[in-house]
Amino acid sequence: MNRITREQVLDNIHRLPSLPGVVNELILAMSDESLRVDDLAHGIEKDQALSARALRVANSPFYGLPKPVSSIHDAVVVLGFRAVGSLVTTAALTDFFRMPALDWFDPSTFWHHSLGAAVCGRKLAGRAGMDPEVGFTAGLLHDIGRLLLVVGHTRQYQATMAWRDAHDASLIEAERAVLELTHAEAGAALAGHWNFPPEIQNAVAFHHQPGQAPEPRQAYLAHLSDALAQGLDLARDQRAIAPPLVPDALIRLGLDWVAVAGSLAGIEAEFEGYECLLSGTA
Repeated sequence: MNRITREQVLDNIHRLPSLPGVVNELILAMSDESLRVDDLAHGIEKDQALSARALRVANSPFYGLPKPVSSIHDAVVVLGFRAVGSLVTTAALTDFFRMPALDWFDPSTFWHHSLGAAVCGRKLAGRAGMDPEVGFTAGLLHDIGRLLLVVGHTRQYQATMAWRDAHDASLIEAERAVLELTHAEAGAALAGHWNFPPEIQNAVAFHHQPGQAPEPRQAYLAHLSDALAQGLDLARDQRAIAPPLVPDALIRLGLDWVAVAGSLAGIEAEFEGYECLLSGTA
């Protein structure tokens, strides 16, 4: 029996270790503008490994800074606190689920796709008049439920992936057929447990069915970001099947294909600059 209940998923979530304290502070900062940036920057710098990875991206050719930055405080001054916070959150989350590559699931490929969707979310959010960093974080987390299911329900999820390959189906179709619970539902539960803002939780929950979201624009953005990252093959995953795009996705975001096409070069350049955040995920 492969069926997984929401209660089983929640039980596994509560068994997970805590996120680094600095990430909890960064999540809180997404919705609390009164928090002191200097204090948070100092907190980030206490985690030398996360700081080093964030600074590597800040000093990448993508940003083209006139001179290298050597501290998180300097990076915040040049790039803005929320952009640096996104870098640190990405580095922390890619370290959180440490696991070896499996024959049927490669965590490095997973994170490359998630980072690709995050970059797409940031670029498209700007064109849609939405918050770029919320778009980035929603894109980064949109598939996080997959990792939760792989780690907590390995046998059942292996059966799901086998069913997907045997039926040449999408992942969401395979999950509904085998598990009766999707990675979107599992991911939303995890995002809620981590206290991400409601708009990010909704985007994760409804990125395959954005029209059903209580606040659909962010879900539509995550949906489009997911599809675009697959279409650009940023994860270089030969087995991936691009999800079908909901017909009114562009209209709901106030975008058209000309606007999307105008973002492609920037997406690919930013993605290349960010790839060093994924060191050690393979």
